[in-house]
Amino acid sequence: MHLDFPCHFDHRGRTAECSYEKHIRNLIEQVLFTSPGERVNRPTFGSGLLQLLFKPNSDELAATTQFLVQSALQQWLGNLIHLEGVLVEHQDSTLTVTVHYTILRTQQQQTAQFSRGG
Repeated sequence: MHLDFPCHFDHRGRTAECSYEKHIRNLIEQVLFTSPGERVNRPTFGSGLLQLLFKPNSDELAATTQFLVQSALQQWLGNLIHLEGVLVEHQDSTLTVTVHYTILRTQQQQTAQFSRGG
């Protein structure tokens, strides 16, 4: 078992745990929504995705965001997942990222969707 993210206590009052599949999803979320420079000992960790939330919506921004997300996930989680595809949608002040991936250890295909509003 792995620690659940965000860290919290379960119904027994112990640190909550999660399955390996959920742990991988949690790691993806951390990469997506951590800004580079936010972590002291890993200054390049993250994707910078949240910085794009208030930029004017355009095809160029969507393409840039997709490239940014794909490269960050491959850099930080390439030893855990095989990235099948990333879809980034920016509507009003909401950013939605859909990630299609295969967990390398189990060969299980997964799709995870993440949203953040401004």
